[in-house]
Amino acid sequence: MAANKRTHSPQIHTSRRELASFPEAEGKIVETVELFSDHEYYAITLRFRDKTALNFALETAVFTFPVLSDWTDGNEKILKKYKSVRSNVQRM
Repeated sequence: MAANKRTHSPQIHTSRRELASFPEAEGKIVETVELFSDHEYYAITLRFRDKTALNFALETAVFTFPVLSDWTDGNEKILKKYKSVRSNVQRM
């Protein structure tokens, strides 16, 4: 029987967050943790004693959820919900 090989980290979806597993890093000893903060690049890198590294490149994004509301009686009455708009994210 062929071995089960994954090309992506297994993900667990919950109502408030998304968890990802990195089995290749399990059991490794962290030597340093680096935080990169630049106007164009944000990342967290875990460097291990065996000279490997796990890098998390971070990208900021903006999501908007436009809603047209009527407040004439002091309470919100939603008239229309528009399609959400998000910023473009440059994937590595």
